[in-house]
Amino acid sequence: MGETGGRQLGLRERKRQRMYQAVSETAIRLFLEKGFDEVSVAEVAAAAEISKPTLFRYFPAKEDLVLHRIADHEDEAARVVAAEPAAPVDALRRHFLAGLDRNDPVTGLNDHPQVLAFHSLLYGTPSLVTRVYTHLERSEAALAEALGGGLDARLAAGQIIAVQRVLALDNWRRIAAGEPLEDVRPDAVAAAERAFSRLAAALATADR
Repeated sequence: MGETGGRQLGLRERKRQRMYQAVSETAIRLFLEKGFDEVSVAEVAAAAEISKPTLFRYFPAKEDLVLHRIADHEDEAARVVAAEPAAPVDALRRHFLAGLDRNDPVTGLNDHPQVLAFHSLLYGTPSLVTRVYTHLERSEAALAEALGGGLDARLAAGQIIAVQRVLALDNWRRIAAGEPLEDVRPDAVAAAERAFSRLAAALATADR
């Protein structure tokens, strides 16, 4: 009985996640075609073949339709630190460098047209920029908890998340401006190494 109930719950959860994904991708496609402010929630609901009230049960705000695509990254830094609590900055440095190596969109080092278009939508729409900062605040909170909590952990988390954000934005802006990805890559790696080294030194000094 318990095993069957658990299996059914898993199926329901997977179905729910597929719904989130499908509606979000439908909305993003419309936003990229027409512009975020030019597409209504009702239009998204119609394209996704669900009612407007159902859409709002999944996505309380229009901006959430876009932010869903990066929601999985919200506690990414916290997960990395939780796996290697003895050397958090070094673990995050290696994780970011690995992301650069595989052209992970979250590092900004990706020249796929759809990725560039999504980032242009995200950073070119004022209401979405505001929601991105809410996303970053939650990332900081999760990372601070992984770092042990308290003021010092919150200060460290704020610096770490800021470093990752600035590095990713610089990479994206250069590629969006037309620079070849492979020309940007060595600078992106060097900048990440430099930034995380300075971060490690600053945090080590603060711990004394």
